[in-house]
Amino acid sequence: MFKKLLTAGLAGILCMSLAACGGKASGTGSTSGSEADGKGITVAIWDNNQLSGLKQIADDWSKESGVPVKFQVMDWDSYWTTLEAGVSGGQMPDVFWMHSSYADMYTGSDILLPLDDYVEKSDKISFDDYYDGITKLYERDGKHYAIPKDHDTIAVVYNKKIFDKYGISYPTKDWTWEDFADIAGKITAAGKDDGVYGTYMNTGSNQSGWYDVVYSFGGEIINSDHTKSGMDNENTLKAMNFIGDKILPSCPSQDSMANTSGDTMMISGKLGMYLDGSWMINSYYTSDIKDDLAWVELPYEDVNGNGKCDKEERCSIYNGLGWSIYKNSPHKDEAFSFIEAMTDKEGQEKQAQLGVTMAAYKGASEKFAEAFQGMDLSAFTDIENDGTLVMRPYSKYSSRWEDSFTDGLIPAWNDPSQMTDICKDLASQMNDTLAEEKQ
Repeated sequence: MFKKLLTAGLAGILCMSLAACGGKASGTGSTSGSEADGKGITVAIWDNNQLSGLKQIADDWSKESGVPVKFQVMDWDSYWTTLEAGVSGGQMPDVFWMHSSYADMYTGSDILLPLDDYVEKSDKISFDDYYDGITKLYERDGKHYAIPKDHDTIAVVYNKKIFDKYGISYPTKDWTWEDFADIAGKITAAGKDDGVYGTYMNTGSNQSGWYDVVYSFGGEIINSDHTKSGMDNENTLKAMNFIGDKILPSCPSQDSMANTSGDTMMISGKLGMYLDGSWMINSYYTSDIKDDLAWVELPYEDVNGNGKCDKEERCSIYNGLGWSIYKNSPHKDEAFSFIEAMTDKEGQEKQAQLGVTMAAYKGASEKFAEAFQGMDLSAFTDIENDGTLVMRPYSKYSSRWEDSFTDGLIPAWNDPSQMTDICKDLASQMNDTLAEEKQ
């Protein structure tokens, strides 16, 4: 039964735009780390950008525990295909990452080890230490099937060289979405002969894109108990029409965005600004145009018209991975000890300090903003005080309705006059999927 359910989920999710900490994978398909022997553990991840920092923490743990760690690094598609094969009787890693888009499917199976008894006995970690939204992602029927690994936020990266060339002032944290659209329009007009666009927002740019706009306008993608679509919500429709009318005219064509990612265009000097997640910082930091780039907090929408930013009017979608253990691992105790080292305060602070990702452990991300010397990353951490973090929308079959958004919104991106009707149609489709989840 789980095999059928997982396969159905895979069909949709392998096509979805990656986000967040679940984000744009850069796996190599290779392995790294100490070779695990009979008493060693195998750890599967999908982001090669994080390997170096994670390995440093793992090496410290191995020195103390005497247990070697073998990392398996795969790209996103191969990762979930490998787990599916393992579930069907193949070889499973002892420890692996879990993602919000798969959480309900896996926690509803007999694949993951419940971790409550281990945490209860631990003097290093407690579920209360982590962001509540991430902890709840991996909880089912009162049991926890993953320890939160990290969290992420969204900010706007902009090219100072492009702003300077066209005589446009740099954005500041007090800007609105109207300001964002206005600046994007000016850059697009000025950069026409240079092939430069003001910004980029594809149909698949959800967590680091149109989801953030929707929630800043007071809309929602799904209701709070994950039972009803918010795509036909009045404020959601306002936000989506704003995107169609004010932002998309300053973006590359839909065909261009379908073929080239926003970060690629940004690093190529073809965009003035772009919304992206904290998990992508290293790509910009190691790029040839690093010194031309800067970050600013997401804009806000003055919903109540009081002329200032109230926290609920500046929204960043956030997400977080979890560390899980295979229920039939022969090394359960060693696997939990490894996870404990990765997720206790010391491990989480080191993860942030090394620039791996922001911490899931509350209050442990301060050093993340200092990890990339010469690049001010405070926009990613300041929004936690200046705005509202909204958990990335999800349900049991998230992949189905997110995939329907990616494909279904294309006609509206090409012809924004269809935006309202298409969003309402997508809401109906999503509600059908949500109803199926209850069966």
